[in-house]
Amino acid sequence: MEKLKVIFHVNEPDKWEVALGNVTNLLRDVSSDTIEVRVLANGPSIAAFADEAKLSVMKQLSEVGVKFLACRNSLNKLGCSGAVCITEENLPPYISVVPAGITELIKSQAAGFAYVKP
Repeated sequence: MEKLKVIFHVNEPDKWEVALGNVTNLLRDVSSDTIEVRVLANGPSIAAFADEAKLSVMKQLSEVGVKFLACRNSLNKLGCSGAVCITEENLPPYISVVPAGITELIKSQAAGFAYVKP
């Protein structure tokens, strides 16, 4: 059987808990060997990259193969709008940066990834 592929799209800060819960539950149901999971953050949801509790969950999920992606456009526009400045340089190593979140979503869907919007 071909590997399942899914991209979770988080663009609202209050959707992170649901998204991380969805990913966790998915991996309880489907072996990480049989699925490729990506989580793309853009817009104001990048604020989660300054939240230690959320980062801890992301790190654990990355250790079983989940790929976390941050939109460079959002980082440039919104990364320093809060109390903490979130930049490409200070992201944890398990978060990759893509040039444009919207383009990444289109490319992923064209490559056969299912789209999930928590």
